Amino acid sequence: MINADLQQISLQLESENSRDRLLALASLREVSAEEAVPLIKKVLDDEILQVRSMAVFALGVKQTDECYPILVKLLESDPDYGIRADAAGALGYLEDPRAYEPLSRAFYEDTQWLVRFSAAVSLGNLGDIRAKNLLLQALDSKETVMHQAAIAAIGEIKAVDAIDDILRFANSEDWLVRQRLAQALGNFNTEKSIAALKFLGKDSQPQVREAALFSLNLLQTNS
Repeated sequence: MINADLQQISLQLESENSRDRLLALASLREVSAEEAVPLIKKVLDDEILQVRSMAVFALGVKQTDECYPILVKLLESDPDYGIRADAAGALGYLEDPRAYEPLSRAFYEDTQWLVRFSAAVSLGNLGDIRAKNLLLQALDSKETVMHQAAIAAIGEIKAVDAIDDILRFANSEDWLVRQRLAQALGNFNTEKSIAALKFLGKDSQPQVREAALFSLNLLQTNS
Protein backbone atom coordinates (compact mmCIF):
# COMPACT_ATOMS: atom_id res chain seq x y z
CA MET A 1 0.00 0.00 0.00
CA ILE A 2 1.33 3.48 -0.85
CA ASN A 3 2.49 5.74 1.97
CA ALA A 4 -0.29 8.26 1.39
CA ASP A 5 -2.91 5.61 2.16
CA LEU A 6 -1.05 4.49 5.28
CA GLN A 7 -0.84 8.09 6.40
CA GLN A 8 -4.58 8.46 5.93
CA ILE A 9 -5.26 5.34 8.00
CA SER A 10 -2.89 6.57 10.68
CA LEU A 11 -4.73 9.89 10.89
CA GLN A 12 -8.09 8.11 10.93
CA LEU A 13 -6.94 6.04 13.91
CA GLU A 14 -6.44 9.31 15.79
CA SER A 15 -9.95 10.55 15.01
CA GLU A 16 -12.18 11.50 17.95
CA ASN A 17 -14.95 9.50 16.31
CA SER A 18 -14.76 5.83 17.33
CA ARG A 19 -16.49 4.81 14.09
CA ASP A 20 -13.59 6.33 12.13
CA ARG A 21 -11.13 4.33 14.21
CA LEU A 22 -13.08 1.12 13.60
CA LEU A 23 -13.19 1.79 9.86
CA ALA A 24 -9.45 2.46 9.88
CA LEU A 25 -8.80 -0.89 11.57
CA ALA A 26 -11.03 -2.61 9.03
CA SER A 27 -9.11 -1.03 6.16
CA LEU A 28 -5.89 -2.65 7.44
CA ARG A 29 -7.06 -5.91 5.83
CA GLU A 30 -5.26 -4.86 2.68
CA VAL A 31 -2.09 -3.78 4.50
CA SER A 32 0.93 -6.04 5.10
CA ALA A 33 1.49 -7.26 8.65
CA GLU A 34 4.72 -5.28 8.99
CA GLU A 35 2.93 -2.06 8.08
CA ALA A 36 -0.28 -2.84 9.95
CA VAL A 37 1.01 -3.78 13.41
CA PRO A 38 2.51 -0.36 14.27
CA LEU A 39 -0.85 1.19 13.37
CA ILE A 40 -2.83 -1.40 15.35
CA LYS A 41 -0.73 -0.64 18.42
CA LYS A 42 -1.97 2.94 18.37
CA VAL A 43 -5.43 1.86 19.53
CA LEU A 44 -4.65 -1.07 21.82
CA ASP A 45 -5.44 1.19 24.78
CA ASP A 46 -8.43 2.88 23.15
CA GLU A 47 -11.15 4.17 25.47
CA ILE A 48 -13.80 2.35 23.43
CA LEU A 49 -13.90 -1.38 24.17
CA GLN A 50 -15.07 -2.32 20.66
CA VAL A 51 -12.03 -0.59 19.15
CA ARG A 52 -9.67 -2.35 21.55
CA SER A 53 -11.32 -5.70 20.85
CA MET A 54 -10.97 -5.27 17.10
CA ALA A 55 -7.33 -4.23 17.49
CA VAL A 56 -6.52 -7.29 19.61
CA PHE A 57 -8.18 -9.56 17.04
CA ALA A 58 -6.15 -7.85 14.29
CA LEU A 59 -2.92 -8.81 16.06
CA GLY A 60 -3.87 -12.46 15.62
CA VAL A 61 -4.40 -11.97 11.90
CA LYS A 62 -1.53 -9.59 11.09
CA GLN A 63 1.30 -11.65 12.47
CA THR A 64 4.75 -10.27 13.25
CA ASP A 65 7.27 -11.12 15.97
CA GLU A 66 5.77 -8.33 18.08
CA CYS A 67 2.30 -9.83 18.27
CA TYR A 68 2.96 -12.80 20.54
CA PRO A 69 4.41 -10.91 23.55
CA ILE A 70 1.75 -8.18 23.27
CA LEU A 71 -1.07 -10.73 23.27
CA VAL A 72 0.40 -12.70 26.17
CA LYS A 73 0.67 -9.52 28.23
CA LEU A 74 -2.95 -8.64 27.48
CA LEU A 75 -4.09 -12.18 28.35
CA GLU A 76 -2.25 -12.17 31.64
CA SER A 77 -2.83 -8.66 32.92
CA ASP A 78 -5.60 -6.73 31.19
CA PRO A 79 -8.30 -5.73 33.69
CA ASP A 80 -11.11 -6.28 31.16
CA TYR A 81 -12.04 -9.95 30.85
CA GLY A 82 -13.40 -9.36 27.33
CA ILE A 83 -9.98 -8.20 26.18
CA ARG A 84 -8.31 -11.15 27.93
CA ALA A 85 -10.68 -13.45 26.06
CA ASP A 86 -9.91 -11.67 22.78
CA ALA A 87 -6.19 -12.05 23.44
CA ALA A 88 -6.62 -15.77 24.10
CA GLY A 89 -8.49 -16.12 20.82
CA ALA A 90 -5.89 -14.15 18.90
CA LEU A 91 -3.11 -16.37 20.30
CA GLY A 92 -4.93 -19.32 18.77
CA TYR A 93 -4.84 -17.60 15.38
CA LEU A 94 -1.07 -17.17 15.71
CA GLU A 95 -0.69 -20.95 16.10
CA ASP A 96 2.56 -20.33 17.97
CA PRO A 97 3.45 -23.38 20.11
CA ARG A 98 4.79 -21.04 22.82
CA ALA A 99 1.19 -20.05 23.52
CA TYR A 100 0.46 -23.40 25.16
CA GLU A 101 1.80 -22.26 28.55
CA PRO A 102 0.00 -18.88 28.84
CA LEU A 103 -3.23 -20.34 27.47
CA SER A 104 -3.07 -23.20 29.96
CA ARG A 105 -2.49 -20.77 32.81
CA ALA A 106 -5.44 -18.69 31.68
CA PHE A 107 -7.65 -21.76 31.62
CA TYR A 108 -6.69 -22.81 35.13
CA GLU A 109 -6.35 -19.41 36.79
CA ASP A 110 -8.71 -16.92 35.17
CA THR A 111 -12.00 -16.58 37.04
CA GLN A 112 -14.06 -15.61 33.97
CA TRP A 113 -15.59 -18.46 31.97
CA LEU A 114 -15.33 -16.50 28.70
CA VAL A 115 -11.54 -16.29 29.03
CA ARG A 116 -11.33 -19.98 29.91
CA PHE A 117 -13.58 -20.79 26.93
CA SER A 118 -11.36 -18.80 24.54
CA ALA A 119 -8.26 -20.46 25.97
CA ALA A 120 -9.75 -23.93 25.41
CA VAL A 121 -10.67 -23.08 21.82
CA SER A 122 -7.20 -21.73 21.11
CA LEU A 123 -5.50 -24.75 22.65
CA GLY A 124 -7.38 -26.77 20.06
CA ASN A 125 -6.10 -24.43 17.35
CA LEU A 126 -2.55 -25.13 18.50
CA GLY A 127 -3.10 -28.87 17.99
CA ASP A 128 -0.89 -29.59 21.02
CA ILE A 129 -1.61 -32.99 22.58
CA ARG A 130 -0.36 -31.67 25.94
CA ALA A 131 -3.71 -29.91 26.29
CA LYS A 132 -5.59 -33.22 26.63
CA ASN A 133 -5.87 -33.36 30.42
CA LEU A 134 -6.90 -29.72 30.60
CA LEU A 135 -9.60 -30.27 27.98
CA LEU A 136 -10.85 -33.35 29.81
CA GLN A 137 -11.34 -31.16 32.87
CA ALA A 138 -13.27 -28.69 30.72
CA LEU A 139 -15.72 -31.48 29.90
CA ASP A 140 -16.76 -31.43 33.57
CA SER A 141 -17.44 -27.69 33.53
CA LYS A 142 -20.87 -26.33 34.48
CA GLU A 143 -20.96 -24.22 31.30
CA THR A 144 -22.35 -25.98 28.23
CA VAL A 145 -20.32 -23.75 25.93
CA MET A 146 -17.19 -25.08 27.61
CA HIS A 147 -18.28 -28.60 26.64
CA GLN A 148 -18.59 -27.40 23.04
CA ALA A 149 -15.10 -25.87 23.09
CA ALA A 150 -13.45 -28.86 24.78
CA ILE A 151 -15.03 -31.45 22.48
CA ALA A 152 -13.98 -29.51 19.38
CA ALA A 153 -10.46 -29.01 20.73
CA ILE A 154 -10.05 -32.70 21.64
CA GLY A 155 -10.84 -33.45 18.00
CA GLU A 156 -8.32 -30.88 16.81
CA ILE A 157 -5.49 -32.24 18.95
CA LYS A 158 -6.50 -35.75 17.81
CA ALA A 159 -6.55 -37.22 21.32
CA VAL A 160 -7.81 -40.62 20.22
CA ASP A 161 -7.65 -42.02 23.76
CA ALA A 162 -10.23 -39.41 24.83
CA ILE A 163 -12.98 -40.74 22.55
CA ASP A 164 -14.88 -42.40 25.41
CA ASP A 165 -14.79 -39.12 27.34
CA ILE A 166 -16.48 -37.16 24.57
CA LEU A 167 -18.90 -39.90 23.53
CA ARG A 168 -20.84 -39.38 26.76
CA PHE A 169 -22.17 -36.21 25.12
CA ALA A 170 -23.83 -38.10 22.25
CA ASN A 171 -27.19 -37.66 24.00
CA SER A 172 -26.59 -34.12 25.22
CA GLU A 173 -29.70 -31.97 25.44
CA ASP A 174 -27.80 -29.18 23.66
CA TRP A 175 -27.73 -29.87 19.92
CA LEU A 176 -24.69 -27.63 19.49
CA VAL A 177 -22.77 -29.99 21.77
CA ARG A 178 -23.90 -32.94 19.65
CA GLN A 179 -22.88 -31.04 16.50
CA ARG A 180 -19.40 -30.35 17.90
CA LEU A 181 -19.13 -34.02 18.80
CA ALA A 182 -20.03 -35.05 15.26
CA GLN A 183 -17.41 -32.68 13.88
CA ALA A 184 -14.73 -33.80 16.36
CA LEU A 185 -15.30 -37.50 15.63
CA GLY A 186 -14.29 -36.84 12.03
CA ASN A 187 -10.70 -36.76 13.33
CA PHE A 188 -10.82 -40.33 14.60
CA ASN A 189 -11.02 -43.30 12.26
CA THR A 190 -12.00 -45.93 14.83
CA GLU A 191 -14.90 -48.35 15.18
CA LYS A 192 -16.29 -46.41 18.13
CA SER A 193 -16.22 -43.06 16.39
CA ILE A 194 -17.77 -44.46 13.20
CA ALA A 195 -20.56 -46.15 15.19
CA ALA A 196 -21.19 -42.90 17.06
CA LEU A 197 -21.30 -40.93 13.81
CA LYS A 198 -23.86 -43.33 12.37
CA PHE A 199 -25.93 -42.78 15.52
CA LEU A 200 -25.60 -38.99 15.23
CA GLY A 201 -26.46 -39.27 11.55
CA LYS A 202 -30.00 -40.07 12.69
CA ASP A 203 -30.20 -37.12 15.10
CA SER A 204 -33.41 -35.11 15.34
CA GLN A 205 -31.47 -31.90 14.57
CA PRO A 206 -30.55 -31.45 10.87
CA GLN A 207 -27.32 -29.61 11.66
CA VAL A 208 -26.15 -32.56 13.74
CA ARG A 209 -27.06 -35.03 11.01
CA GLU A 210 -25.21 -32.97 8.40
CA ALA A 211 -22.09 -32.74 10.57
CA ALA A 212 -22.15 -36.50 11.22
CA LEU A 213 -22.56 -37.38 7.55
CA PHE A 214 -19.78 -34.96 6.60
CA SER A 215 -17.42 -36.56 9.14
CA LEU A 216 -18.32 -40.05 7.94
CA ASN A 217 -17.60 -39.07 4.33
CA LEU A 218 -14.34 -37.48 5.44
CA LEU A 219 -13.23 -40.66 7.20
CA GLN A 220 -14.15 -42.79 4.18
CA THR A 221 -12.25 -40.49 1.85
CA ASN A 222 -9.13 -40.55 4.00
CA SER A 223 -9.17 -44.28 4.78
